[in-house]
Amino acid sequence: MSPISTSTPQTSNSTSNSSDPLYLHPSDHPGMQLVSKHPDGSNFNSWKKAMMIALSAKNKLGLVNDKVFKPSSDHETFDLWQRCNDMVTSWILNVLTNDIAKCVLYSFSAKAIWDDLDDRFGQSNGAKLYHLQKEISDLTQGYDDLATYFTKLKKQWVELNALSSIPSCTCGAAHTIQES
Repeated sequence: MSPISTSTPQTSNSTSNSSDPLYLHPSDHPGMQLVSKHPDGSNFNSWKKAMMIALSAKNKLGLVNDKVFKPSSDHETFDLWQRCNDMVTSWILNVLTNDIAKCVLYSFSAKAIWDDLDDRFGQSNGAKLYHLQKEISDLTQGYDDLATYFTKLKKQWVELNALSSIPSCTCGAAHTIQES
């Protein structure tokens, strides 16, 4: 991994520059709960999205998505990175169930915890996809008004889209396929 954060801040600059990913606001604390949901097999994608929004709002998303790297231990920003990493780790641990938290507590970084959770719960599988498609096909308006029915249907469409997303093409073949 790269030895410095993407912004390569000076130590004194990081403690006062609120746009720096290594900046911690005075109101940030380890007991803070950024989202109210606990991730599990059934709601992981919505939990992950809510956490990404919250971490982005805190300018800390880079600590879990490979945008801010751990500096070497002798780099001037190492202590700041460690403090921010510990804060993000605390925020993630605060929304995990005790059993899951115990499994990831000794991870080396917030990124490692994030990746572990994604490996554990984020994998789309055929059974989950089938179940969601069946729920969509079985959904009826019944006694719901149109807005309520559409909201239920839209929620399932969004969830289906998130589960069955296709990775973006990096080789240019998709353009060729679309033209034929």
